[in-house]
Amino acid sequence: MDPSILRLIDANVNRSREALRLIEDFARFVLDDADAAAAAKRCRHQLRSIVEAVGAGGLLAARDILSDVGRGTKTDSETHRTCEEEVVRAAFGRLSEAARVLGEFAKLLGPAPAAVAESVRYQAYELEQRIILRGGLRRRFRAVRLYVLITASLCRGPWLETAAAALRGGADCLQLREKAMPDGELLRRARQLRALTCDHGAMLAINDRPDIARLARADIVHLGQDDLPVREARHIAGANLLVGKSTHTLEQFDAACAEEPDYIAVGPIFPSGTKPQPHIAGLPTLAAVRPRTDLPLVAIGGITAADVAQVRSAGADCVAVCAEVIAADDVEAAARALRAAAG
Repeated sequence: MDPSILRLIDANVNRSREALRLIEDFARFVLDDADAAAAAKRCRHQLRSIVEAVGAGGLLAARDILSDVGRGTKTDSETHRTCEEEVVRAAFGRLSEAARVLGEFAKLLGPAPAAVAESVRYQAYELEQRIILRGGLRRRFRAVRLYVLITASLCRGPWLETAAAALRGGADCLQLREKAMPDGELLRRARQLRALTCDHGAMLAINDRPDIARLARADIVHLGQDDLPVREARHIAGANLLVGKSTHTLEQFDAACAEEPDYIAVGPIFPSGTKPQPHIAGLPTLAAVRPRTDLPLVAIGGITAADVAQVRSAGADCVAVCAEVIAADDVEAAARALRAAAG
């Protein structure tokens, strides 16, 4: 092959790898997002097949830094960054451009290397959304320890007062869960909770309804097994909202991982009067799925403050409860006890 084409391929493989390393390290060290870091690492490793198609020695032999006419060409924007997001955005820009060049010129090497470059380019587009649009929310969710579901019929007192008490007790995230409420009232309540959670620095999830989540400017839409697939929910809610997915079995968990949600709920961990289930996932299921993902795991179902330590030890990042808090005589105290146990 013409050495000049090998130089071009070498340069763009290097650009892609360097950009992916920057993205991986940002996800790892700044966002503390092991899942996103692993996705960047996988892309970087996929590029090896392009090198192998030529031979590392062939690319290295074709490299000619001293004769590179573009080596000293820099624009002002390349030498100045105002914030960390600019740094990462620039890396994604280099990655998509380099992958596009590789996708075209790798065709000279054969269909397999060209397909790898194309795959990396499309994975980079999704990863950019994950990190740039949702990175901050994903980092916030990783700090969530107590996730409280709000259903008015289960509240001992007025639902909004109950929600406020849960937040005062330390709830990091509230989920509005109303299965049969008319759309207009559901949106009104979602907006009330949005204002309340913002006042307390907490996150807001909407159960089942990506349209309501988007209109209310919530942080999360949470999906059950019978709801929309993650990709379709993102299409409605927007790529800047988190999407969570409920699972009850190992098979459902593996299927959920393939959908690439932002977190996965596992349950019921114990029998629950709020939402009785014929199948109890239990602590063994939670422990079994922990090594299968770097995504945050939310344990749900029948959890009390006395259970939190063993639930966390089994692999849960946070615990989700409903009646244990909202049906308590003292909602704030119940939330505080759970939050303290969750760490």
